[in-house]
Amino acid sequence: MEITNVSEYEAIAKQKLPKMVFDYYASGAEDQWTLQENRNAFSRILFRPRILIDVSKIDITTTVLGFKISMPIMLAPTAMQKMAHPEGEYATARAASAAGTIMTLSSWATSSVEEVASTGPGIRFFQLYVYKDRNVVAQLVRRAERAGFKAIALTVDTPRLGRREADIKNRFTLPPFLTLKNFEGLDLGKMDKADDSGLASYVAGQIDRTLSWKDVKWLQTITKLPILVKGVLTAEDTRIAVQSGAAGIIVSNHGARQLDYVPATISALEEVHINLVTLKLLHTHFKAVTYTSVIDT
Repeated sequence: MEITNVSEYEAIAKQKLPKMVFDYYASGAEDQWTLQENRNAFSRILFRPRILIDVSKIDITTTVLGFKISMPIMLAPTAMQKMAHPEGEYATARAASAAGTIMTLSSWATSSVEEVASTGPGIRFFQLYVYKDRNVVAQLVRRAERAGFKAIALTVDTPRLGRREADIKNRFTLPPFLTLKNFEGLDLGKMDKADDSGLASYVAGQIDRTLSWKDVKWLQTITKLPILVKGVLTAEDTRIAVQSGAAGIIVSNHGARQLDYVPATISALEEVHINLVTLKLLHTHFKAVTYTSVIDT
């Protein structure tokens, strides 16, 4: 079968992947209203075509944090990719490099930062969760630095895992032949089975619910890499991110997997952008404003 669009990939994935795995990738939180709104919001944005313009040479390159990429599209962090394919994050890293764009590696990847770096050259960011044990966080940051990653994307919208009903029904857990490779040797690489979602239990046991803006400043004391605050949806938090010294923000509702009934990411982007322009902060303080949508964990 010749695949001609992304929707066809999704249909094939549903046929081939175990139900637990497909549901993990495809589902959102609670009633999944925001999951649907992420798609619907795009359908309400229309083209305004201009005519009789020379389009024989098109340049869609852009820069993010000073890095030139081939198009204004990057790969958001997506966890546990080897559940879908044996090459997992290796293949994603190679594809991003071939396309000339940025891959952000998930903390919960099934390939380590070192393994992904070994796939060859490429611009890569590292997505970071803040664990209760700050030594674990510091180790991850140092490893990302040594592996040549160019920025830290700090996820700030997950003090606890969203109530993902599909994962609860499936008793989701990481398959036994896989580990969270960045945590091997720290007794944090495996996910225990639970009465509902093994991932929810893992997050409850390991992720620090006291995470605050002070931690953005703390991260800046342990790394020279630029910090991107991932999970911003409002003008108010945009201002605080500026004040906290973030190099940029990632406008994101976590693929609608955390809190249901929040705006679609593309809708929130407008509020954030208008606020930055009004405050004249878009280029004077922030080096990057990006957004993620639909699939993003």
